Amino acid sequence: MRIGIASDHRGVAMKTRLTQLLESLECEVVDYGPHDSQSVDYPDYAAQVSREVSSGRVGRGILICGTGIGMCIAANKFAGVRAAPCHDSVTAEYSRMHNDANIICLSADQLSDQVAEQVIRIWLKTEFEEGRHGRRLEKIAQLEHEVALDLIQRERTAGTE
Repeated sequence: MRIGIASDHRGVAMKTRLTQLLESLECEVVDYGPHDSQSVDYPDYAAQVSREVSSGRVGRGILICGTGIGMCIAANKFAGVRAAPCHDSVTAEYSRMHNDANIICLSADQLSDQVAEQVIRIWLKTEFEEGRHGRRLEKIAQLEHEVALDLIQRERTAGTE
């Protein structure tokens, strides 16, 4: 599996450790940075991974910031991205089983190395259940499509005023 990974400055150390874990699990890891702990803006890094997941160039993504929340908000702006903040084995498992999450967002400040590794292992091995969950994801995709069409219409209208 090809996985994109990125963090903000607070998540660099966790990103490094998780990259090692992923490689030991024979995942192909694409590291989008940053590579040191100088202050950066998390939306820039969330966007890089989210574009790659949205386009299909990577199958899944891992984003790490102080809480995981900011990365998650930014990631979910991209078409086809289903990012979930996960903080334990239950949220990791259900994000995959019920939501087919393709990006996991982690808290560098609140998760120990052991918990982060456990969460990633569960998230990687858990399959999407389909069934009623597939129907719900189709509805989310339809909402995403409607929002995109609305945005296009607003841009066209603004251009004619």
